[in-house]
Parts: sequence; structure tokens; C-alpha cells
Amino acid sequence: MGERPYTLLSCCMSLDGYLDSASHGRLQLSNAADFDRVDGERAASDAIFVGAATIRYDNPRLLVRSATRRADRVSQGRPPSPVKVTVTRAGDLDPRAQFFVNGDGEKLVYCAREALARTRTRLDGVATVVDAGAPVELQRVSEDLHTRGVRRLMVEGGGAVHTQMLTAGLADELQLVVAPFFVGEAAAPRFVGDGVFPWSVARRATLAEVRQIDDVALLRYALSPRFGER
Repeated sequence: MGERPYTLLSCCMSLDGYLDSASHGRLQLSNAADFDRVDGERAASDAIFVGAATIRYDNPRLLVRSATRRADRVSQGRPPSPVKVTVTRAGDLDPRAQFFVNGDGEKLVYCAREALARTRTRLDGVATVVDAGAPVELQRVSEDLHTRGVRRLMVEGGGAVHTQMLTAGLADELQLVVAPFFVGEAAAPRFVGDGVFPWSVARRATLAEVRQIDDVALLRYALSPRFGER
């Protein structure tokens, strides 16, 4: 097994475990102070990873927002924002999405082998499309990122990606922010789906920090012996 980046999962959920609303458009779960904290985590990372569904439905830019943090990265010989990473089975991504058109940094799309050729054609000129296996293997993706110089990987969702990273044992740290309200919609997306997780009643995750950030709570969990590496 090859080396992989230190991997931080970052997520904000409602009190009942939802990432968004099913019926009211994009739901803002966090607050300004926590958004700034997340921006700091982005600035400290070499790459930011989201699933293809997040690109399709949320259309995120995935850039470091703070001009000061961008300048600090440049002064260290790094690009202003981290490499953007996604993974897809079918390759049905819009090359006009903000993931691709915003920022001058590298964009990596890990794609299932059967969709590789058509995805390379579709995203020609806007991203590097990489064979992720048949089916997609996140261990392979993680190891390939390491060979490309990614030492700290920030995973920002969505729920399917969080589930896959956690069940595969590829996460070193979880930063889980809890918003002070309920969503109450069974059809809304959840933090994780069904799966066999390494942490259970018999093997509890280690709670490393609890922090109040205005009206939300940050819970930091150590998920591997590598917790806290920089």
C-alpha cells in the first residue's frame, strides 16, 4: 500500500444530521466566523476534494477567500488556492461549472475507467482527467494525489464522499460542525449514508476538541494515529 496525504474531513450538519434542505434551496448551516475558520483550513491544505454531486448541485468555487491567506501561500511558493479534486463514475460534469472556471490552479478529475475517454473529451482544456479504477478506488485516488505532491487533503463533501472516505479508513481527522437547528426532512442529504465504519460501539472515535464558534459547535475527532500532522 502506497503513501497517502493527511486527510481532513470537514462538514457542517444540522442537529438532526442533515447537510442541506430537500425543499428550500441551498441551506446555510454555519456562520461567518466558522466560514473564516474553514477558509483557514483550505489555505493550509494542498488540495480540496468534493464529489461530483457537490459540483453539480452546489456549484462551489473552492478557492481561498482571504486575500491575506492567498498572499501568504504565494509568498511560500504555493498557488493562491489549493488544487481542486473531484471523483466521478459517469463523467457527467459541466465544464462551465465554477469548479473548473474559477481560479488558475490545477483541477483533477478522477474518473471510473469505463467513462475515461468521454470525460477527457468533455473536460478537455479545463481539467486533468485521471483513471481512478474500475470501479473507482479511493485508495488509488489518495495514493495518486500523494505522488502529485499533495500532503494535506481537505475533503468537503458531500455525504457520499464522506461515507466512502470513512468506510475505507482513509480519514485522519474529522471536523464536524453542528448548527443549532433541525431540518426535519427525511429526503434531505445526510452527513453519511449506510456503511461499515471503522468506528463503532466497540471502537469509539477519539474526541480531540470541542469549540464554540458563535452559535455553532466544532467537534474535532482524531481518526488515526496521524491526527494533528501538519
